[in-house]
Amino acid sequence: MGLVEWATDPWGLSVPIHVAWFLIWVALIAGIAFLMVHATYLRYFAKPRRFAAERPTPIADEIPQRVMRHSAAARAFHWIMSAAMLVLLFTAFLPKAGLQFDWVTYHWIAGAVLTASILFHIIHASFWLDFRAIWPDQIDMKDAWHRTLAFFGRPAPLPRKFAKYPLENKLYHGVIMIVGLAVIVTGVFMMFRIRTIFFAREPYLFSDMTWGMIYVLHGLAGVGLIALIIVHIYFGVRPEKLPITKSMIFGWMCREFYLHEHDPARWVVGRPHASHVPSAED
Repeated sequence: MGLVEWATDPWGLSVPIHVAWFLIWVALIAGIAFLMVHATYLRYFAKPRRFAAERPTPIADEIPQRVMRHSAAARAFHWIMSAAMLVLLFTAFLPKAGLQFDWVTYHWIAGAVLTASILFHIIHASFWLDFRAIWPDQIDMKDAWHRTLAFFGRPAPLPRKFAKYPLENKLYHGVIMIVGLAVIVTGVFMMFRIRTIFFAREPYLFSDMTWGMIYVLHGLAGVGLIALIIVHIYFGVRPEKLPITKSMIFGWMCREFYLHEHDPARWVVGRPHASHVPSAED
């Protein structure tokens, strides 16, 4: 019941070949357990959220009725990446669950699409979007500490409303970025062991031990994506998060949701006050 499966190479050395496949079920159960615990907590134990008073007080008429959140390019990237990632997971793990089909070609094509979409996103976010918006800032960390104190019944100042992306979105983005890059980098190396349109097959590029570690890392990242995608879909369909999900389809959210959830001083839209500094996305 180890986490890694091993084999003996032609020279009699023990080398890793891939992760133990029972981890698929561990990730699946962990993802489902998380959403059950979270939903139960929100339903029976969570207290109504309270935020600190905004300075200056936002004027609703200065905010457009439809607040743009995602550009067409960002939305296209998200759905292409999502489709590619789901194809990768299905083609990787369904054969291990007993559904046999010729999966290798579909798998590497989906991997190539995922890699291209991620490269596009890095360039797009670096030069056309506010690259800093998705990273935690000092206000996020301070408010997270205040929420933690309040959770344990300790006195603490009320947190501010969110910027464009709440802290949990930023942290999830960081985790999915690390796992996704691990899948992509190891997947590109693994393509040298099969025939593709990109480069000649070269199965002896690395030693058996190195190939084994690449396969193990690829498998661990893939298993981790199962739980991460379950969590992502769960939050996407929760009623209080539906306006955010709809903004990934239509590009905008309504003014009421924006004012209720977001701090106009941290995410500036419409006609900003003189004290506001517009972001690169405005």
